[in-house]
Amino acid sequence: MAASAAPSIPSSSAGSRIRVLVADDSVVVRGLVSRWLEEAGCEIVGTASNGRIALDALDRVQPDIVLLDIEMPELDGTQALPKMLAKRPGLQVVMMSTLTQRNAEISLRCLALGAIDYLPKPEGNRGVTTQASFREDLVQKIRMLGADLRNRPRARPASLAERPGLPERPATAAIPAPSPRPAPAATPVGVRPRPLRTSPPRCLLVGASTGGPRAVGEVLEGIGAATLRRVPILIVQHMPPVFTAVFAEHLGARIGLPAAEAKHGEPVRPGVVYVAPGGRHMGLSGTANDAVIQLNDGPPVNFCRPAVDVMFRDAADVYGAATLSVVLTGMGSDGTKGAKALVEAGGVMLAQDEATSTVWGMPGSLVKAGYAHEILPLPAIGPALRTALGGPGH
Repeated sequence: MAASAAPSIPSSSAGSRIRVLVADDSVVVRGLVSRWLEEAGCEIVGTASNGRIALDALDRVQPDIVLLDIEMPELDGTQALPKMLAKRPGLQVVMMSTLTQRNAEISLRCLALGAIDYLPKPEGNRGVTTQASFREDLVQKIRMLGADLRNRPRARPASLAERPGLPERPATAAIPAPSPRPAPAATPVGVRPRPLRTSPPRCLLVGASTGGPRAVGEVLEGIGAATLRRVPILIVQHMPPVFTAVFAEHLGARIGLPAAEAKHGEPVRPGVVYVAPGGRHMGLSGTANDAVIQLNDGPPVNFCRPAVDVMFRDAADVYGAATLSVVLTGMGSDGTKGAKALVEAGGVMLAQDEATSTVWGMPGSLVKAGYAHEILPLPAIGPALRTALGGPGH
């Protein structure tokens, strides 16, 4: 495999590198992943061939991030995860698994249990060795998680901290805790408050990444099926193929509405949830009365495919001022440029606040750019969208 220059990974705090523990039953995977991350600037504090060894090593090596394979002997990733989070609340655990429907189901279950993210892994040692995209995805993900660790502590409000896997991250002797940042003001710097228009929305757009699967479900459940039946719901959640189909099934079962991966050329109907397929951009064509799903295999936008920006830009052309949108937790800045187009077209844009975001990259980016009409904690977003959609209680 040709070597490629890996981007530098930020330190978790002044004078220290991001500390990573790699748990995988394959010695080849452990060796390659460790080498790639070390070349990118991480400190590999340990490796483990099963979940039991990784669990026993936590107190000794004190990692910032654990890469945890799902399928391992003795104690697999699903068994080790809750034990790890109980032992070290706030630990950032990234699940690794091959792209199968079974593993997608398991990975989503792990996210609900408190894993911060997942990383699809090629089949077999040869696939890991030869697929350069796996290395790129690995380094990019750890780089962005490292930037979040560096920029702010893993603080959570009490209502979220009581949930599994989301307590505050404690300071450790090996890694000094980052200096606490002031709580965001009601109107952070860069926000230009905008009046909310009163015309009824014709669609609901949702963009999310890291932490999104749980957040998206909570938001839609907070709106309620009766209100959601009034509009089509289009979702771009950064996920690989297979995962998006399973994610859509979970959403549909949770909210009681039809939900599936979007299909190219499919008419957009009220009361239906359309999830962008992993690996494909989801856009729109037509008018608000006859909108049609447009999928394409164009280059990644903001390192993402699907990208929130693609959906937002097309929706600005198709629905204009009749758009209602929200950007939830996620790494990076995807959605900000598209939000500009939506807001300039007269649409309404909400953003999740910093305190309740797993990572405040995406919502924080559009907030700082001045494109958010409201910045709300996660539990308040569903009710706010229900009100905007004219649902009960508005």
